[in-house]
Amino acid sequence: MRYGLDPMVRSPPRRLTDTELREAREPLESLLSGAGPTLDRLFQSVGDTGCCVLLANAQGVPVERRGACADDATFNRWGLWPGAVWSEQSEGTNGIGTCLAEERALTIHREQHFYSRNIGLSCTVAPIFDHRGRLAAALDVSSCRADLTADFVGLIASAVAEAARRIEARHFRAAFPGARIVLAPEADWGSGALLAIDRDDLVVGATRAARVACGITDARIDGALQAECLLAGHDEAAEDFEHAERVVLQRALARCGGNVSAAAKVLRVSRATMHRKLRQAGLQRH
Repeated sequence: MRYGLDPMVRSPPRRLTDTELREAREPLESLLSGAGPTLDRLFQSVGDTGCCVLLANAQGVPVERRGACADDATFNRWGLWPGAVWSEQSEGTNGIGTCLAEERALTIHREQHFYSRNIGLSCTVAPIFDHRGRLAAALDVSSCRADLTADFVGLIASAVAEAARRIEARHFRAAFPGARIVLAPEADWGSGALLAIDRDDLVVGATRAARVACGITDARIDGALQAECLLAGHDEAAEDFEHAERVVLQRALARCGGNVSAAAKVLRVSRATMHRKLRQAGLQRH
């Protein structure tokens, strides 16, 4: 037994005090501020089937919940409630704790739980990563119904994964309010692989999915990672001054609708200098 736990222990999950719960919730306030509508929609999809929705912090403590009032007493008794501790260290194999330990989406169905007292639960969970690509939370849909079919669990899993990506994307956009948000190369919108690009065309942020897909690290971002190197597949080492200048000229022209005089003003050069540089770059308008 990895954590020295006894699977036959009947006592419910440990619960934090109100003060401890407030402290556990505080680091997630910025993420939670935009997560409400997504949690509401997810509960609307699964609530009528006897499920509740929990958002837990990286330590496995639910800090936000959606559930039907008629089911509250039951779920509270099971420990599916804000402040309960569902880490693997405390509860062994379980949806929230195992998802956080393995950093992947999963379902722990009934007898797969470590504690015998939890075998009536079915928990489907997806990890949530913050704007820096670090594990921040887990989104869980739990049910204590015995008649959940594999097909329905699969539908819940899809809904949970999509909701987790929505929460990530909203948090990511809020973290880079002045940046342009684009999809990473060869990724689909459902993947959550997003890049934040500043006005100098540098990548200033990347979601976890984008980091994995494109090999992006904090060091690459801190080292002035050019968006074009990712989006156009260029080798960073092969870039030269002439190419960079051509990009600047093209961007200025695009912003000014092709008006050379206006583009020259944007770049703070004379009209003659602008024409010369366009000619050198092979962009001269005829």
